[in-house]
Amino acid sequence: MEVSLKNQVAIITGASSGIGIGIAKCMAEAGATVIINHSSEKSTESAHEVLKEIKEAGGDGMVIRCDVSKEEEVIAMFAEVVEKYGTVDILVNNAGIQKDAKFTEMTLDDWNAVIDVNLTGQFLCAREAIKEFLRRGIDTSRSVACGKIIHISSVHEIIPWAGRANYAASKGALKMLMQTLAQEFGAEKIRVNSIGPGAIKTPINKEAWETEEARDSLMELIPYNRIGTPKDVGNLAVFIASDLADYISGASIFVDGGMTSLESFDGNG
Repeated sequence: MEVSLKNQVAIITGASSGIGIGIAKCMAEAGATVIINHSSEKSTESAHEVLKEIKEAGGDGMVIRCDVSKEEEVIAMFAEVVEKYGTVDILVNNAGIQKDAKFTEMTLDDWNAVIDVNLTGQFLCAREAIKEFLRRGIDTSRSVACGKIIHISSVHEIIPWAGRANYAASKGALKMLMQTLAQEFGAEKIRVNSIGPGAIKTPINKEAWETEEARDSLMELIPYNRIGTPKDVGNLAVFIASDLADYISGASIFVDGGMTSLESFDGNG
């Protein structure tokens, strides 16, 4: 049974690093034309390196710089993709940031920065994607669905995270955004889901896994006893975006090795 995204165009936000790279590569391998979104001059080289690797492996796509928290930049990104490729079939709302602080020391700027990218950015991109899906309508040569949106959330949409109230609040809100969009646009055959990664091995969280002591502490939270990889998330994203998952909408699916079972409570409940 082939999981295919052939003839489809996918925008992956925050695709110049970490989980975004894994999703972009997996979707390209499944046949999608991938748009590698990144947000700054600092990430330009990395974004182009991702696209180079995808093309060397036989895939195709383009790089677009866009700060997803800026409405005018999001609108321009979607217009550029539609002009070049004719439409957008898949949006993966992956871009996200952390600005951690004890709650009583968290500044309004720290709060707003995380909400602006993690929540408002996903709202803006989803809005433009749905507009394009509705404009195009269903094209069964591409997919049986009118369009697919995947919000990259976190296990922290359901697990509190002390010292990161802004991040946890943004991910909890994403769950309601996702489910509301699935409800509102289901009749138009637009599918909306979330992926909630747990501990994924990326450079941004290497302090949690790079030493034996840190890894052992992390494993106390993961029943499956290994840290995840960006490809673990990418493989699920491909499936959710494919027609094999056509009856899945409004769902949060966790890629966490069982972290949401709260293993730390094992024997202490």
